Amino acid sequence: MKIREATRDDAGAIGTLAKEFTDYLRSLGDTTDFSFNASTYLRDGFGDSPAFQGLVAEIDNEVVGYLLYHFGYNTDLAIRTLHVIDLYVRPANRLQGVGRALMKRAGEICMATGGKGLFWFVYSPNRPAFEFYERLGARYVTDTESMYLPVEDEVSQ
Repeated sequence: MKIREATRDDAGAIGTLAKEFTDYLRSLGDTTDFSFNASTYLRDGFGDSPAFQGLVAEIDNEVVGYLLYHFGYNTDLAIRTLHVIDLYVRPANRLQGVGRALMKRAGEICMATGGKGLFWFVYSPNRPAFEFYERLGARYVTDTESMYLPVEDEVSQ
């Protein structure tokens, strides 16, 4: 297995894996209007101001998993952070250390940039993901709720 930085050339593979991830989340009941694909990966992951960076896991030169992330800051803890925005490994390649290796590399990147922790969201019904993260030693953040406000709509005052 090889973990490496994702490149423009990975757009097709990441788009395919993202579609598999979408299908999996839909099977759990997620009704989000998923829009991420190979084109949005290229549009938003590269250029003058990329929104994210990524890693891919390869086995026998085939991309079998990916992790996308961006950097952030937690004012409560006063630490730099790395936010994992997507982590997916093909079912056939799970339980082989692929997800663990991607998270380990994300942690190394975080530390190399002065960060102290990884943060991410998990869709509530995705129990296998929770179990995976618990095995890594992740802790729940129980006193916060996620919120979203589209900025194209007028904000209520």
